[in-house]
Amino acid sequence: MLKLFGGKPDHPMAVLKEAKSILHNLQNHDAVKAVEELSHWMESVRGVEGFKPEYRGQLLLLIDDAAQIYVRRLQREYLLSARLSRFQEQRLWTAIHGYWGQSAQSFTSCLELYAGGGKGVDALKSSLPLLTVRALRSLAAQIKWQYIRYGPFEGTPWGRVAKVYAFAESNKIAAAKVVVHPGVAGLPGESSPEKEFVKVVMLAAASPDCLLPVEIELAERLIAGFADSFKLALDQQPDIAYWIDLATDRAPLRLARPPQHAPTLRFFAAGDAEQEAEKLARSIESGHMVPANLNLGGSYEPDMVLDVLRHLLVYWSPRFPERRHPRHRVKSRLLVSPGYEGVMAELGSSLDFDKSRMESWIVEDVSAGGFGAVIPQFKGDWLKVGALVGLQPEGGNNWVIGIIRRLVRETAQQGNVGIQSLGRTSVLIGLKIKDSPDEPQTALLLNPSLDALDAQVLVQPNTHEPGRSFEFEYEGKTVMLLAAKVEERGDDFELIRGKQMIQETGE
Repeated sequence: MLKLFGGKPDHPMAVLKEAKSILHNLQNHDAVKAVEELSHWMESVRGVEGFKPEYRGQLLLLIDDAAQIYVRRLQREYLLSARLSRFQEQRLWTAIHGYWGQSAQSFTSCLELYAGGGKGVDALKSSLPLLTVRALRSLAAQIKWQYIRYGPFEGTPWGRVAKVYAFAESNKIAAAKVVVHPGVAGLPGESSPEKEFVKVVMLAAASPDCLLPVEIELAERLIAGFADSFKLALDQQPDIAYWIDLATDRAPLRLARPPQHAPTLRFFAAGDAEQEAEKLARSIESGHMVPANLNLGGSYEPDMVLDVLRHLLVYWSPRFPERRHPRHRVKSRLLVSPGYEGVMAELGSSLDFDKSRMESWIVEDVSAGGFGAVIPQFKGDWLKVGALVGLQPEGGNNWVIGIIRRLVRETAQQGNVGIQSLGRTSVLIGLKIKDSPDEPQTALLLNPSLDALDAQVLVQPNTHEPGRSFEFEYEGKTVMLLAAKVEERGDDFELIRGKQMIQETGE
């Protein structure tokens, strides 16, 4: 960056008053444009060599403060909008993820500047705890938004998290508490480098590749609430299930076997947060409401909060989650028909389904509970955790109904999935609302058996309402589906379970 007459750099933010004016005037922009412009200012300030270290840090903190209202607005829109077009989803995600990436690089560059010594860096010393917290929080947000896309992970984000936290420890500021955004309304609260570090590694421990995007957001909020109770240690202990090596780029790992001892290892676990999460789950379950003092950044249904809490408890347990069914390694092709429409088309109830949407995956393992498969090439944007699929194993003639429970993108075009089998056999039925004159809708009875106590039926969205019961004909009998409830709900389907009551049909 050129200087004018050896003075301040020739940069629009070289004077603090002008910098504040620029940031204030952003209020006239829409949120996406504002976030994109703030990302530009982050990158621009980071690239100026002539700024004094202390002033550089001050500018980056001001830009980050100005960004919070806009980036949080975009995050809410992305996560809570009922339907986003592919273009809208891509535009929002790119702006959000791009900002956190620029922010992480910028705050990390301040720490690197201090670590490298040089003229004027001592003036940064008093700001180091806050700059380190902002760096770790930005890195955590960047990682979270890559989880929300189920990968692939760009660069080495875990290596940068490890490096920043190692910096905090070596400079004895890991436990230093700071108000993270002192000048931003609605963002109160203290934190520390250690707290930010343990929050992001505990999110990684929560197996976010098995959660929906909104559930990942909710998990992060719950983790923030429990953060003071998490356990971080230098040595392995019986109740600690996870570890990370600050000298590598690897993500946190579960303790399948003890790692070779090194001074850079850090071990972490839920600690007292496990009991706190269990207590919160019992409270929500008994009162069927989310406590008013629980800061989740928005309103969530009690059932969703309970589901995420139970998920966290499973993965935070010192005992590794046991598989219900043994896995068997295989290598075979799997024909995949996506979504409710695809499932119903293969079973003969739809003639409008576009057969070109069908995909071919490679099964790697199979169990009584489902499949693990490799996706050689992603097609379209339908695939996500919670998506319904019809599956036909190579050489078979029956269709298995499944739901995506885990999704990891290894590259932009390839990845792997875990699929839970909902029904290995199924039959089309006419499902009628009990005591209603309406015509029955075509539905899918899963794992049909008149001897079973319960029945599961796959239907279109918004079919069930509280207190509603159903009936259908099967094998010459009228079957009533009583005490029905929605067991699973997706964008294009509902899975209803209820008690079977069987009556003979009249002659």
